[in-house]
Amino acid sequence: MKDVLTIQEPYAAMYEFLKEQYGLSPSDELGGLLGSMSLLADGTPADAAVWTDWMRAVQNARQGAVDMRLNLTPE
Repeated sequence: MKDVLTIQEPYAAMYEFLKEQYGLSPSDELGGLLGSMSLLADGTPADAAVWTDWMRAVQNARQGAVDMRLNLTPE
């Protein structure tokens, strides 16, 4: 297994994870997100804004700016 992932590989992993979650507990919101994330014939997401959002998330993760701690109190 290689140590470095392309930008597309984690996107595909996230898509697969969400698709599995949708199979376990279907919801309109998750179905809509999966539809927006689905790739067209040219390899771009059905909703172009999804890729922009994805790249912003990648940048935040690379900069260590993602807070993944469980927060049970309202902000």
